[in-house]
Amino acid sequence: MEGVLTPLRSLWVTLPAPLRGLIRTMRPRQWTKNGFVFAGIMFDQQLLHPQPLVRVLATFGLLCLTSSTIYLINDVVDIERDRLHPRKQHRPLPAGQLPVSWAIAAAVVLPIFALVASLWLSPALTLVLSAYLLLHIAYSFWLKNVVILDVFAIAAGFILRVVAGVVVIDVSSFSPWLYGSAGLLALFLAIGKRRQELIMLAENADNVRATYKDYNLALLDDMLRMVTTGSVITYMLYTIEADTIRSNRHRMMLTIPFVIYGVFRYLYLIHVRGEGSAPDELVLKDIPLMLDLVLWALTAGAILYLF
Repeated sequence: MEGVLTPLRSLWVTLPAPLRGLIRTMRPRQWTKNGFVFAGIMFDQQLLHPQPLVRVLATFGLLCLTSSTIYLINDVVDIERDRLHPRKQHRPLPAGQLPVSWAIAAAVVLPIFALVASLWLSPALTLVLSAYLLLHIAYSFWLKNVVILDVFAIAAGFILRVVAGVVVIDVSSFSPWLYGSAGLLALFLAIGKRRQELIMLAENADNVRATYKDYNLALLDDMLRMVTTGSVITYMLYTIEADTIRSNRHRMMLTIPFVIYGVFRYLYLIHVRGEGSAPDELVLKDIPLMLDLVLWALTAGAILYLF
């Protein structure tokens, strides 16, 4: 593995600093969030069908470009606030590695390419990507400064990712309960992240994010408890009610313990271990959480495609 990574590292350091900064600002690590686009094809039992899979893979790529556009816009808007944040101050824009003009140019070119390319796949996908862009542009300029609506906007973005994967294929037994599961899981993670940032930033919180003057730990903990319960119950209902689940004699209920463990593990990490990383970063560095996710995926895949 090291032998493969060494040439890539060598190539990376040879790139001009602004280009490296642009790639970092596009947040490739956070493209894992766009994995929600595969929910439709997986749970509709079409994951092994080549044509739908190619269409969803292409949709995943276009979503990555679209989400990177939002990261660029968000970092341009927040450049001064990020300079006050203990971690975000090292991002390419606030650190001066990436010129603002480069970021603005990329934020114009990337969505134009993504929207034009999406027309080839499905006009419905173009509408979904347009809605995703408008939602997150509104988030960057307004919604992220409105208490409660800020986390709702994040959850809506995850639901749109699921919708994007559904509209490019012909689904026959996709359950709306999956939209509820995705939205509540996103709310759970967004509220957990807000809670940890509020603790980490302490008295500087209001200067970094305007909504922190309206949040406190009591409110965030109550919100977290509510969406924790809602996430688990909604997923349980999905494993009982979905048509694809009924055809498998409700074997998907066997995945419920993995979901509950994952939720509990995340709560343990933020309440006991004091982890303040973004949820996608926590998954990549916490071995038990990563293993739980892999076991859930393997179990669900075996139930849907082997039985």
